[in-house]
Amino acid sequence: MPVLSLVLYSLYLALAFGLRVAIQLRRTGSTGLSGIGGRPAERIAGAGFVLAALLGLAAPVLALLGRVEPINGLDTNWVYAVGAVLALLGIVGTFYAQIAMGDSWRIGVDAEERTELVTDGPFAYVRNPIYSAVIPTALGLALLVPSWVAIVGFVGLAIALEVQVRLVEEPYLLRAHGAAYAGYAARVGRFAPGVGRMRASAPRPRRLDGRGRSRVGQG
Repeated sequence: MPVLSLVLYSLYLALAFGLRVAIQLRRTGSTGLSGIGGRPAERIAGAGFVLAALLGLAAPVLALLGRVEPINGLDTNWVYAVGAVLALLGIVGTFYAQIAMGDSWRIGVDAEERTELVTDGPFAYVRNPIYSAVIPTALGLALLVPSWVAIVGFVGLAIALEVQVRLVEEPYLLRAHGAAYAGYAARVGRFAPGVGRMRASAPRPRRLDGRGRSRVGQG
């Protein structure tokens, strides 16, 4: 199913990046793209995301060219069907979570920028619903072209998400939002409801914007 994989991959990029950036630019005057910072964890996560994106594109292209073969046992119609369903649901879920984040939506972390902490909608159930939807999207696309290239790309993405969330975003959110985020993280799971909740800890100092309000963004 390499053609379907390419179509869904293109749809994902068009919605999650193209359309979402256009909406953000129109509403706020900013693209919402913060880029990759200079800290080692940010560079590692960024490299992982780039690698996963390249392998995610290479997998169906190489399959169409006959350069890679499906992994034994995964070259079946039911695997392809599961992959298509996961990818479609993940694409819809990703875009929905991005829209639910409103003006606070960002890609990357800018330590000098503050956006409101979003805790309603899908964020009431998991702290990172965008990433929670990205995972089934990537897995679904990999199952549509189940070669070693696609599997390595999916694993790379999963590692990059863990590094980005645990070592970049969560420490930033705790520094920026203090007790508000600590309490939220103690109630709500990281990627799945009730799973990955933080232990309650003493409030940390919050950094305030020019009008005395604590603001922060999350992914």
